[in-house]
Amino acid sequence: MIDLRALREDPERVRASQRARRADETLVDILLEADARRRSTLTRFEELRGEQKQVSRSVGKASPEERPTVLAHAKELSEAVKAAESEANEAAAELDAVLRRIPNVVLDGVPAGGEDDYVVLRHEGTPRDFAAEGFEPKDHLDLGEALRAIDVKRGTKVSGARFYYLTGIGARLELALLNAGLDQAMAAGFTPMITPTLVTPETMSGTGFLGEHSAEIYHLEEDDLYLTGTSEVALAGYHADEILDLSDGPLRYAGWSTCYRREAGSYGKDTRGIIRVHQFNKLEMFSYAPIEEAATEHERLLAWEEEMLATVELPYRVIDTAAGDLGTSAARKFDCEAWLPTQSRYMEVTSTSNCTTFQARRLGTRERAAGGTRPVATLNGTLATTRWIVAILENHQQPDGSVRVPVGLRPYLGGLEVLEPA
Repeated sequence: MIDLRALREDPERVRASQRARRADETLVDILLEADARRRSTLTRFEELRGEQKQVSRSVGKASPEERPTVLAHAKELSEAVKAAESEANEAAAELDAVLRRIPNVVLDGVPAGGEDDYVVLRHEGTPRDFAAEGFEPKDHLDLGEALRAIDVKRGTKVSGARFYYLTGIGARLELALLNAGLDQAMAAGFTPMITPTLVTPETMSGTGFLGEHSAEIYHLEEDDLYLTGTSEVALAGYHADEILDLSDGPLRYAGWSTCYRREAGSYGKDTRGIIRVHQFNKLEMFSYAPIEEAATEHERLLAWEEEMLATVELPYRVIDTAAGDLGTSAARKFDCEAWLPTQSRYMEVTSTSNCTTFQARRLGTRERAAGGTRPVATLNGTLATTRWIVAILENHQQPDGSVRVPVGLRPYLGGLEVLEPA
């Protein structure tokens, strides 16, 4: 959640953030009113409780004649204290509810607007000119089926739309990709983690995923558990209600997990193949950092993502995501989008977000600092995921339907240089 003290000191900054996100600006004033009521009712409760304690101490000192009056006053105060406490609790709940409706405050420089208002920061690599090479590129599903690497038909038969099997070399290719990412992460000092994929409502809510994106999450009602769409959720909850020692720099984890997304509202988009599916595997970087280091750590995460893209030799661009497309927790997000030859467009393959202290405030994750404790900053970034297979197959295909294996992945495929059609 946002910093309530910072809101009181500079409400216009939060209003500007809401405008940039195309979100409800009036929530800021509603929150300020709820905050004022909470503080007022709490003050009233504490004053009455103090008076009650004072009267209670005076009972034993009262004379027999005064005692009935003092006891009656003590009883009245007891009832007033209970009523004041109830009102204060109600005001606190109201404040918390409004506070959780306001997304993170965007950082300076984030483009305003919605999904199409991103800013392209740079392009890396040059897309192949297949016409100059004399052949029409096939899409990833045609290539994957010929390689016996992807089986969507049987995935649909077994589980329904947007499910699939990775078979043979497809399964090996995904494991190679994720293991290459894991080796890179460990070389950069990340601790590898295999995370739970079912989490409690408190953990899911703490990361900010139960707001506007709750329709995309699978919920097991009988157990009141949520299936995670990214290991970010479990990694954010890992240090909930803890005080961390960040004196030696950020704590970094690389979480490998299967991910689940309902893709609510996306029907009709990317329905062919494995671009937008309900289940996939992902390797996610997650960092706990001091507030002052968050922006620098964000650049590091982006650099590590780009290092991985270079490993698989993909042309891509980096975009600065617009405020309205950030999601609840992010204050800034950079996406790397790989070129997709058969659709003549760029497709998101990684993203990295700076969530500042938003998640840590919800989850109670702090660090020791001068004068006490304070919330940490949390950041995340994708290092490899199933969707990368789409870009790898399409960008490295050859006229005969075979696919050249990027040099950086060959050690993870037993030295295999070319994937041949079955």
